[in-house]
Amino acid sequence: MSSDDRDDEEPHEQRTSELLGAALGGAARRVGLDPAENASTQKVVWSAMGGWRGVFESVLPSLAFVILFTVKPEPLILSLGVSVGLAAVFTVVRLAQKSPPSAALGGLIAAGAAAALALWTGRGADNFVPGLITNAVYGTAFLVSALIGWSLIGIAAGFLMGEATAWRADKRKRRAFRLLGIAWAALFFARLAVQLPLYLTDQVTALGTLKLIMGLPLFAPLIAVTWLVVRALYPRESPQTTASRS
Repeated sequence: MSSDDRDDEEPHEQRTSELLGAALGGAARRVGLDPAENASTQKVVWSAMGGWRGVFESVLPSLAFVILFTVKPEPLILSLGVSVGLAAVFTVVRLAQKSPPSAALGGLIAAGAAAALALWTGRGADNFVPGLITNAVYGTAFLVSALIGWSLIGIAAGFLMGEATAWRADKRKRRAFRLLGIAWAALFFARLAVQLPLYLTDQVTALGTLKLIMGLPLFAPLIAVTWLVVRALYPRESPQTTASRS
């Protein structure tokens, strides 16, 4: 490959990372994950989880499905209907409170698609297929991006902190973002490794239970670690330091 070809590829990679950074950074900012803001770790984690409403929205539909399916597997539409119904109620509440439509409808569409697949196949375990696919896709994306030196976390942090792709020239930041990317990939692949065998053996109750256990309880600590690392890489200047420079 000639030097001209490499020069052409580098701007293309930067443009792609800028677009991806804007998307990831915007999403992070909407859920309260902005390293530029002065917020406590506890507040950031709670905001990323969506507060009590976010916890209920994440847990109750799946919990209702698991309980009802365990008590009464047939008809399948009963447990699926209650699960989707709860997701619909949460969606209506969000829309009534004028939350962004994408945030309000995303969970309902995912729940509806999963339920439709389970009804079509007649297998309760298929209600968890979208989650398995999501873990596989996210895990692959985080791992590959980290290994090739374009960590998704670094791209998002670079956008939020206004340095674009300059972090790639900093060995300390590049290494930290690579390790964070691998850690997030490990979380998604761990979920897949535990849940996929249960899906293949049709152990619906165990699958649903472990999905809940490996959900927010593992997500929250990793969010906290990510936040602390990024804040350490981008320390906020004290008012005295800023004044002395002006």
